[in-house]
Amino acid sequence: MNNRFFRRSGPLALLLALLALGGRAQSRLPIPRNLLATYGKGTRTEAGAPGPRYWQNTAAYDIDVAYNPSSRRLSGTVDIVYQNNSPDTLRQIWFKLYPNLYQEGAPRVNRIAAEDAGDGVQIQDLAIGEQRYDVRQLPIDATNLPVPLAAPLLPRQSVKVAIAYAYTLNLGSHNRTGEVEPGAAFVAYFFPRIAVYDDIDGWNRWPYTGVAEFYNDFCTFKASITVPRNYVVWATGDLVNPGEVLAKKYIDRLHQAEQTEGVTTIIDSTDVRRRDVTNPDAQNAWRFEARDVTDFVFATADHYVWQAASPVVDPKTQRRTRVDAVYSPLHRDYKDVMDIARRTVLAMSYTFPKWPFPYSHETVFDGRDQMEYPMMVNDNPSATRPEAITLTDHEIFHTMFPFYMGINETKYGWMDEGWATIGEWLISSLIDPALVDSYGMQPYNLAAGTEADPPIVTLSSQQTDQAFFLNSYPKPGLGYLFVKDLLGDELFTKALHTYIRNWHGKHPMPYDFFNSMNAGAGQNLNWFWQRWFFDDGYPDLAIARVTRPAGGGDIVIEAKGTKPVPIDLLITFADGTTQKIHRTIAVWQAGARTVAVPVAGKKPIQQVVLGSLYVPDSFPKDNVWEAAN
Repeated sequence: MNNRFFRRSGPLALLLALLALGGRAQSRLPIPRNLLATYGKGTRTEAGAPGPRYWQNTAAYDIDVAYNPSSRRLSGTVDIVYQNNSPDTLRQIWFKLYPNLYQEGAPRVNRIAAEDAGDGVQIQDLAIGEQRYDVRQLPIDATNLPVPLAAPLLPRQSVKVAIAYAYTLNLGSHNRTGEVEPGAAFVAYFFPRIAVYDDIDGWNRWPYTGVAEFYNDFCTFKASITVPRNYVVWATGDLVNPGEVLAKKYIDRLHQAEQTEGVTTIIDSTDVRRRDVTNPDAQNAWRFEARDVTDFVFATADHYVWQAASPVVDPKTQRRTRVDAVYSPLHRDYKDVMDIARRTVLAMSYTFPKWPFPYSHETVFDGRDQMEYPMMVNDNPSATRPEAITLTDHEIFHTMFPFYMGINETKYGWMDEGWATIGEWLISSLIDPALVDSYGMQPYNLAAGTEADPPIVTLSSQQTDQAFFLNSYPKPGLGYLFVKDLLGDELFTKALHTYIRNWHGKHPMPYDFFNSMNAGAGQNLNWFWQRWFFDDGYPDLAIARVTRPAGGGDIVIEAKGTKPVPIDLLITFADGTTQKIHRTIAVWQAGARTVAVPVAGKKPIQQVVLGSLYVPDSFPKDNVWEAAN
């Protein structure tokens, strides 16, 4: 409470204090009762930090699979030790079978080719603890598999799970995973996993239908991936047996790449033709390990080139991140990706979000999609360098959101895609100052305030098409950008780092973000969160009038819409000189409908243009003022 209220005395002071408290109470954000209940349970706090009773479950995965590129058949086992850290007794375990997106008859948003529809995941053996299950008797529902437990799993206890399974990777109908071309594949969601059980919803029962993305626990992974000779494997985690799978000269190049800032070519097109990259055995088992990540994926190819560089991402410890570009030699445009990826990792570490890149490597793989995973990116080739820049930095930025932060993308897509969008806007211009990235702006200008534009906080699982895009990408990206502008770089970074420190390795909900930012900034920003993230409306500023245009005076800006946006003015004077004036969203905090922007000096004003690239305006026709002749 502001100390100035205690300098007064008598009934007036009490009345003013009560009014102040009432106003502060009114600034609280509306919160659904299931989320509000987390405060009562002590798992989360209104200050934005995890509560004293916060918990989350985890698991250790030991995966051993073989992949046959000729048949696209993947088969093997996954052994899991699942730890119940919740206060609840679990009487069932829910599994996710994501490859069942391609199962005949499975619900999905997009159509698939007939040849890609099949049996889905075939579970040959399933044991939980001492209980073995007849899978034919289990209620598999496409990508969900709930399994009743023979013995309840008590709080703070763990249970062992063993699964033997197989499925055929899709040939076409590429949705984030599948064969890229003969001799290359990106293999994601390839193992049965245990769904998240959290303090909000219990089991994550949302099915995967191909659009809304994922929600997984932070786990430990050990994976052995067996492929034929000449196939190289890249994956989440660190390769722990290079001496068993790579020829010595390629191991030497890999070690060199991990110690130097410059680009090292580990495999070039000549090496690909020589066919001497891997151990000469008919089959090689590539083993990887990763800790505290939410997913594990791999990619494999027998004809891709491999470049890498390892910039220092943490000046305090001199820790490096190896950045890889792995691609077909035929895709010459991908040569730019190595430099783009390296510069993105550096920009994230030193500029925005100004947090040392958290993982040991980041591999950009030449695939057929535009999708992110822990330490991996599956990106299609790009037609132009600007497209390569914006795609690469967007997908790599996801390293922080959702992976480092454990976000539930299925429900809250804006909590990760919005960050990747602002990351793309800011980092793309660092890589190429001439690049103008207007991603998402035109669709939002056209649709803002229409029935296709619900509030951002609408669950992603309840949205489709344009609404899903607007509320996941440009709208939250703009919200973050406007708060950054309001607070300034230093204070915004402090607030963002408060959120990151509070929720790294956990599962933040929207109010954990809002409250962490408020706490880190030392300001109650709820007035803006409410109007931008919760309320309907559209952005629309107009030049109402220009007073004393013959010299000095004010430019009066009217907010015709209800969404608060910055004011950017380009003023051209009669002598041809120009001046830019900027006002942050702070001018609308008190609810004003007009703002007078003073123009100093005595030079006559010839023209005023209102607006800029990242200031949306649904009705821009009243954004130009011209002096009368």
